[in-house]
Amino acid sequence: MEEKDVILEVKNISYFVREKKIIEDISFSLKRGGFYCVIGTNGSGKTTLLKSITNNVELNAGDVKVNGKPIKKYYPKQLAKELSIVWQHNEFLFDFSAFQVVMMGRMPYQKLLQADSEKDLKIVQEAMEKTNTWHLRNRSIKQLSGGELQRIMIARALAQESPLMLLDEPISSLDIRHQFDVMELLRKINRENGTTIFIILHNLSLALKYSDEIITLKDGHLVHFGKTRDIINKENIQNLFNVDAEIIDKDNIIINK
Repeated sequence: MEEKDVILEVKNISYFVREKKIIEDISFSLKRGGFYCVIGTNGSGKTTLLKSITNNVELNAGDVKVNGKPIKKYYPKQLAKELSIVWQHNEFLFDFSAFQVVMMGRMPYQKLLQADSEKDLKIVQEAMEKTNTWHLRNRSIKQLSGGELQRIMIARALAQESPLMLLDEPISSLDIRHQFDVMELLRKINRENGTTIFIILHNLSLALKYSDEIITLKDGHLVHFGKTRDIINKENIQNLFNVDAEIIDKDNIIINK
């Protein structure tokens, strides 16, 4: 992979809490426009990996580069133009409207106390229309369902116009229909905008169906990184999750025990 094609480079990163190793010696690179998934058991280091990429933890070793530049050399607003993040849980102290929350995605482009520009308003409307949330624009963020809130958070990330979108288990609390809705939305953003998607998932069937390449973590270590259909197989699922599984077709996995 040529350097110009690499949007994210993670090199030998480790993060410890006292003597406990949360992630250790992880390395990989993402190419522009790919759809990547991260899987692993609870406690395998998935969320810490995202926090490392977004400069939310102080690494004990290693480097993270976005578009060839170390993340530590970015000011927060600069980094927000390069990557956006959708966390699993979202809490708001104030009763914002859905429109106001999505407009927060434009903050990296605005000066302090600057009014929303016509460009900002247009981008936010387009992001909400693309995520099918424009009809929710005047609703309180506290009155939205789980699926509606996740689409709003994705709309906010989309309004940032960053080429890399990171998502931390965004469908874990949603019912099956809304899980598919969110995954279809992300695939649409990936294909139409060329946005690189990097998502943590628990649902192996959805990982198999949507991701181009996959990263597997176990006990804080990277175990696999490569083409999803090469890695998601009975033997690897047994090794990672200690369960028997059967892949019944190209999009579906049955866990036997």
